[in-house]
Amino acid sequence: MILGLDISTSITGICVLDENREIVFNDYVDTRKLKCFFDKTEKVRDTLRELSKVYPIEHIYVEQSLQSFRSGFSSAKTLSTLSRFNGVVSWLCYEIWKVKPEYVAAISARKLCGIKIPRGEKAKEVVIKYLLDNEASFVVEYTRHGNVKQHYYDMADSIVIARAASKIMLDK
Repeated sequence: MILGLDISTSITGICVLDENREIVFNDYVDTRKLKCFFDKTEKVRDTLRELSKVYPIEHIYVEQSLQSFRSGFSSAKTLSTLSRFNGVVSWLCYEIWKVKPEYVAAISARKLCGIKIPRGEKAKEVVIKYLLDNEASFVVEYTRHGNVKQHYYDMADSIVIARAASKIMLDK
């Protein structure tokens, strides 16, 4: 089984694929209301421990955290915190399943899945549309204003990471 993670200090997306590469679990951990780094970590850890009771994970793939600045995006402090959180959750995965996580960049994962982001379009919106069109089990809910609820973006990214992992593993 493959575990795909989109780790973030606000919402962490989780996807599990079975031996047939079917989605058997797709959910999220919302830590936006928790202010303490360690409380956020504990909440994700508790979810992963529960998952480990049900799914014998053999491969773990994590969306690689951002490595550089982009104007108008994350600050150095945010990138540092995200990188630390990514490392701690990766360690938790290793501790729980005794499987060393591997990392894949979001751009590479999307490319492996055949998702092309047209210039000027938002990647997250394109990914949602792609999954709605191509993954029967993936459905989203909308806010009263007609926007996709925030956690579905993270769930979608975790699917893309897991699907990319399955393709990477086929090439090995």
